[in-house]
Amino acid sequence: MSDLKSGLYSEARLRQISKTNPRLYQAMDLLYMPLPELQGRLEQELSENPFLELSEPDSEEDLQVDEEGQEDADDEVDWEEVMLDDYDAGGPSTPYEPREYLEPVVVEDRHLHDYLAEQIGLLHLDERQLQIAGEIVGNIDDDGLLSCSLEDVAGGVEAALASVRDKLFDDAREIDGADAREAELAALNRLFAPVAMEDVESALRVVQSLDPPGVGARDLRECLMIQLSRLGREDTLARRIVDEHFDELANRRWKDIGRELEVSRKKVQEAADEIARLDPRPGGRYAAAPEQYVIPDLIVELIGGEYMVFANDTGLPRLRFSRSYRDVVANKEKFVGANREFIANKLNAAQWLIRVIEQRRRTMLEVMRFIVASQRDFFERGVQYLKPLTLREVATHIEMAESTVSRVTNEKYVQTPGGVYSLKFFFSGGLPTVMGGDISTRGVQARIRNLVDDEDTRRPLTDQALVNLLKSEGIKIARRTVAKYRDQLGILPARMRKRV
Repeated sequence: MSDLKSGLYSEARLRQISKTNPRLYQAMDLLYMPLPELQGRLEQELSENPFLELSEPDSEEDLQVDEEGQEDADDEVDWEEVMLDDYDAGGPSTPYEPREYLEPVVVEDRHLHDYLAEQIGLLHLDERQLQIAGEIVGNIDDDGLLSCSLEDVAGGVEAALASVRDKLFDDAREIDGADAREAELAALNRLFAPVAMEDVESALRVVQSLDPPGVGARDLRECLMIQLSRLGREDTLARRIVDEHFDELANRRWKDIGRELEVSRKKVQEAADEIARLDPRPGGRYAAAPEQYVIPDLIVELIGGEYMVFANDTGLPRLRFSRSYRDVVANKEKFVGANREFIANKLNAAQWLIRVIEQRRRTMLEVMRFIVASQRDFFERGVQYLKPLTLREVATHIEMAESTVSRVTNEKYVQTPGGVYSLKFFFSGGLPTVMGGDISTRGVQARIRNLVDDEDTRRPLTDQALVNLLKSEGIKIARRTVAKYRDQLGILPARMRKRV
């Protein structure tokens, strides 16, 4: 027999667990936010916390609530301290509640289908033609091309009609008057007759006659042919090439096309240039997402020969402690019961938020100043002189964590004398030079782009020729790397760029 007994026992044990402070999430959230989202967040905090109010540009310094914890505005604040300090004023800290940040939405968004349906409604079509044309329009994708076969269109029309067939016939049989009843039944018989392919093809031609030109095509080849026909270019070399030699056109085999059609290579290239001006995605203009406007978080200006960095926070609410609550904070006798908990929570949140926002601003300025100092050649001479730069280098210089720098630069933009750039634009790897330095990959790509733009199109530069030219400029690079950068830039191989 075993001496073991079953039962419930309680036991006390000590163990260490990692519990992330809610304020850390809040600080990271504020650090990560782009300027428009941060503005909305501060306006929300301003409306919810009575200890916060707007600070006027020329107002005196904000009221410091806790004299013992008062700090000089010039003192540096450590991010870890800001994020983890709960500012215990006698009550629990406000728990973090994730908020949903809503982006503005367009009031009206007209899709390609709406535009086509509006045009169909202006045509004189009978009910059956309208049903088939509507089914075709419903199967047109965002590029403006028909995304299914004509057989599927016929099947879709018959399925849609079948769902209402019985009710319509029952209603028709109840019509008073033999002549009217027979006319309605005859019309329904025509409407619900099996859908023939000739009917679908006829409706497809109607849809293909609508704007934009090329809509409703079953493939790219048909799309281009429709556009050439609408331009009155039926009897041209361009249309013949699209019709008879589309594969050779796609692969730029000018010599093969010229030999088959018995025309010069130059004539083929001129026809190909005409085809290239057509729209391969006629529906794209109606399916495009709303434009996104960028508000720069920082501004770089050239003043007296030096590049100065400023925070673009003029539209950002500047917060301070509310003067109207000065007496409430000063009167310690009111710190009792529910009042004590409420005041402590709001006071902690207000004091913490002001410090985090200020430290966010300082950190962004420090990061951008280091970028400007490191990339001065870029600001003065262009992207070819962009130097390699990593997040670790910036983090080491400003003595902060690399993850903090990553959050500061993510989805942030800077306005410079040369345009608006994402802060991430300034970070890239590099390639060695014969002088012992480095050049950024973006600089190399820009140089490849310039070399190709200036090449003789009759003798375009091969990848190896680009390697040799870059090496002559002191840039060490392999041919496969040049080919990779060329593909990333959307530049075709030399044989496909050759012209006569």
